Amino acid sequence: MSDLYELYQKNYTAWAEKTAELLKAGQFSELDIEHLLEELASMGASEYNELESRLTILIAHLLKWQFQYQQLSTRWQEFKGDSWRSTIIEQRTRIAKRLRKSPGLKTNLPEILSEAYEDALELAIKETRLSAATFPSECPYTVEQLLNDDFYPQQN
Repeated sequence: MSDLYELYQKNYTAWAEKTAELLKAGQFSELDIEHLLEELASMGASEYNELESRLTILIAHLLKWQFQYQQLSTRWQEFKGDSWRSTIIEQRTRIAKRLRKSPGLKTNLPEILSEAYEDALELAIKETRLSAATFPSECPYTVEQLLNDDFYPQQN
């Protein structure tokens, strides 16, 4: 067991700094490969999960916008959907930032979108208390629409 392996167990920050130094110096034989691979895999999963979470919230709010907004604005004349619009804007901004920082995630968008829609649908059903039959069984929005700041679905 190497000193670096033990350092990982005791002081993660010091391990990360030492690993970076070794990589920069090209001293690959001294690396703690096991933990390095584990951390790299974890980083990728974390970015994937963040993107999925943000898409889930965005899609849920677009679904509410499309399928619930008209009912609320009829009952509550003062309801303008400003909080939903703010959430939609914020999620789009954060998704765009994540994709700029990790452009490789773009190749995973169809898969992530499929997973996010399942959760968004469940969230929209719970929050609106509308029947599941109200909503499409598959995501009605394209990736382009989801990322387009000007896209808001027609209200049903």
